[in-house]
Amino acid sequence: MARLVLLLLGADYMRQRWRGLFITGCVWLLAGIVIFIDALDGALYFPIEFFAYLFLIEGLATLLIATTGVGGQRVLRFTKGTFAVLAAALILAGHHHGHFVLSMIFGALFLADGLLQCVAAYVVAFPRWRQTFAAGVAEILLAIFFFQPYPTDYVGTLPYCLGLFLMLAGVKLIMLARRVKGLAAPPSLDAGLAGAIEPERVVSTAQPIANTRPTPPLAASSGSSACGSAEAGPTAPIRFDGPPGDHDRALTVHVWTPTGSSKAPTVRHRMIDRYIAAIDVNGVISTGHAALETPEGIYISLYPDAEIDRSPDQFGRTLRATPDNNVPGQYQPSYAIESVAWCPSTVQVRIRNYNAESLTRFWFEYRQDATYNLTYRNCSSSVSAALEAAVDGVFGRLYGQRAGWGALVRLLVTPELWVASQIRKRAVTMAWTPGLTLDYARAMSMLADPRPFGWWSMWQGTIGRMRALRRQWRKQDAAAPAAGPSPSPDLRETDIIKTNIEDK
Repeated sequence: MARLVLLLLGADYMRQRWRGLFITGCVWLLAGIVIFIDALDGALYFPIEFFAYLFLIEGLATLLIATTGVGGQRVLRFTKGTFAVLAAALILAGHHHGHFVLSMIFGALFLADGLLQCVAAYVVAFPRWRQTFAAGVAEILLAIFFFQPYPTDYVGTLPYCLGLFLMLAGVKLIMLARRVKGLAAPPSLDAGLAGAIEPERVVSTAQPIANTRPTPPLAASSGSSACGSAEAGPTAPIRFDGPPGDHDRALTVHVWTPTGSSKAPTVRHRMIDRYIAAIDVNGVISTGHAALETPEGIYISLYPDAEIDRSPDQFGRTLRATPDNNVPGQYQPSYAIESVAWCPSTVQVRIRNYNAESLTRFWFEYRQDATYNLTYRNCSSSVSAALEAAVDGVFGRLYGQRAGWGALVRLLVTPELWVASQIRKRAVTMAWTPGLTLDYARAMSMLADPRPFGWWSMWQGTIGRMRALRRQWRKQDAAAPAAGPSPSPDLRETDIIKTNIEDK
């Protein structure tokens, strides 16, 4: 998550606040150590009920907005919300059974995640797989620690977890602060690097962030971005009511899902064919595809020169991210050509607010090598890396000069940041697939083009409707006396009879 925070807020924003990050990391590390040690003797001074209510509020808020997500976003939100509510209920229930069940849940989660990391690291064998394998072993040891009752007979489960979380978060903040302290500003994009791809800058006033229009080379300064220059900046944080329309200039992530790109009907396996591969009725494996396109003319779509044997017998061997599985690849020229030669993309994710200069710089370097590896350097990993380059600093620049600690807090409490970090963790420790890239792009689009909070937006909508109804009722009540009371049917009939008699 720290990497995504640095990426979205930008190096300039983080460099100016490295001291605050360092101090916060030290405080969190110290607090985590104190809480963890406090839980070891069984006599808790830790306000466990207070955090149980926080868990309950967080869980309910997450469940309220869970239905607004799709795919992996929705699953992760439901999982997080359900777990938070269940943990809060067990803590508030108290007694031995509640603490025991909570310990078993934490242990099972650590065990499953650790085993998954170890197996994925060993099978895929990506670079630095040994570090990931060691981290998985550490999670398995933590699971054993939660499973056995020593030393507090399961009473200290929550303080253990909170202490570990604060310690790890503190260490990451300290490392992040030391890292951003020495970061240098990225070099400006020159004409030679840009080549035929010309960076753009904002000039449109119709849209707050309508990315750009073409300018001559060297016209875009390093401070330009999709939301204007860093000197001017927006006067208030920019929000969007929804995804960009067809007429808006936006970066587009194209995804061909495994089931959508299969030539023959597939045998449904739900999660497998959504995130890994689909198998058709003939036994042929389809892994899908991903590409990225921008209005500036960048199109990133890496594909092997020769079709890789994806039969079930050879699929296990090709999963390894080793040099012997590297094959020559090629970059497709454009989406129009690729879609005609193959088929249109199944799903598109569009982002208004992106850093065209950073993406161009990345693409200039990345396209020098066309090597393809099914798990380590494939179409999905290329698109995900390009997407991260495209969102460099875009969240921080939405606030301009008004960006303070509030921008960091706003980013940290955005649900999509947690979703994106979990997706990225799974993809890095296993492999980027079109399904993971799709969910990652959706989460990053919510961060780059921020909307109001799901639960806050829903609450505001409900309150707005209630206020509108109340205003309507007040108008009806105010208009009723002015019109005067309506005569009853009996009185009207009497008046008619009386009038008829007088006429006669």
